[in-house]
Amino acid sequence: MLLKTILNRVERHKGFVYTKVSLNESGSRLSLLVEVQPRKNSRPRCSGCGQVGPGYDRLPKRQFEFVPLWGIAVFLVYSMRRVNCPRCKVTVEAVPWADGKNQLTHSYQWFLARWAKRLSWRETAEAFGTTWDNVFRSVKKAVQWGLAHRVLSGIRSIGVDEIQWLKGHKYLTLVYQIDGHAKRLLWIGKDRTIKSFLGFFRMLGKERSAELKFICSDMWKPYLKVIAKKARQAIHVLDRYHIMAKMNKAIDEVRAAEAKQLKQKGQQPILKHARWCLLKRPENLTANQAVKLSELLKFNLKAVRSYLLREDFQRFWEYRSVGWAKRFLAQWCTRTMRSRIEPMKKVARTLRAHEPLILNWFRAKGALSSGAVEGFNNKVKLTMRKSYGFRTSEAIELALYHNLGALPEPVTTHRFC
Repeated sequence: MLLKTILNRVERHKGFVYTKVSLNESGSRLSLLVEVQPRKNSRPRCSGCGQVGPGYDRLPKRQFEFVPLWGIAVFLVYSMRRVNCPRCKVTVEAVPWADGKNQLTHSYQWFLARWAKRLSWRETAEAFGTTWDNVFRSVKKAVQWGLAHRVLSGIRSIGVDEIQWLKGHKYLTLVYQIDGHAKRLLWIGKDRTIKSFLGFFRMLGKERSAELKFICSDMWKPYLKVIAKKARQAIHVLDRYHIMAKMNKAIDEVRAAEAKQLKQKGQQPILKHARWCLLKRPENLTANQAVKLSELLKFNLKAVRSYLLREDFQRFWEYRSVGWAKRFLAQWCTRTMRSRIEPMKKVARTLRAHEPLILNWFRAKGALSSGAVEGFNNKVKLTMRKSYGFRTSEAIELALYHNLGALPEPVTTHRFC
């Protein structure tokens, strides 16, 4: 079977034909050169307005990199025509396999972009003998096309969170769709301010914003203010993960301070190596940690009392009635305020201040999975680890949209991977 036959099967272009195929050897690298010619009597198409016009002249041959075959680089070789367009004057023709001055064919760009989901961008470049910049541009093209063609209708539940992408408090605001039928990254905003988050609702539009039924977020004030203003009809739920994370942070603060006090007094360092014993759930403890925890529970320490308060609070999530959950929350906060453990008292004051939003967790129970947000955040961290070395927000945004956005791709006659 001839290579031209394969190309005509997977990459046929109207108005153009494949002619001569030659094997070129440059140093230790082999490449296949496939010459392309316009069909007889065909007229070039203006790259400015897209209209067919009379030919003007022809430029020197250019090479367009195609999908490699058997590990051999493949290039389409074509002498571009210039068009004497009545509207745009003399311009270079538009060809269907590439755009502008790009040396990569559309097929090769989509090929690289698909592999960039599986490998890091550097690994993709090394595997196919190309450059990191070519992979970057291919991913950028795929993301731009996907964002322009994605469907934003039918969004009922969203989750909002921030993630630190650089040291020095450099954050990105991430908005996910967490409906049962669709889970994807919808939007990325620089920083975690009111102004940046308002950009999501501008993108979504008033009509689609009014269709939102459930919103899950943490207690960051800018998020609370924007949601109250732009989607007040939605049931706003505070993320369970962030509530428990605040308690764990308070327990760790109590443990560290108390361990320091015991050391200063010259007492037995019973809190040494006890951090994860107190922060983990009992069912997740290792055998050694379980033994250590049972020893700690014999002492009347602030860290132990904080741990018991957190474990007692876990019963809150088991309620089905909003009324009974509210009653339990009030009792728990009262007990905590009397504990004289300042970090835990701070948590109790926070829960009291956000009580209506916390109780919305029961109103949305069964209709909203807040755990999906944390699942996405874990994937975000994995993507960022895979793409270490990024120094611009554009690059990290492209990587996140590409891997988590569930973006559509054009229908092609053949997929190479």
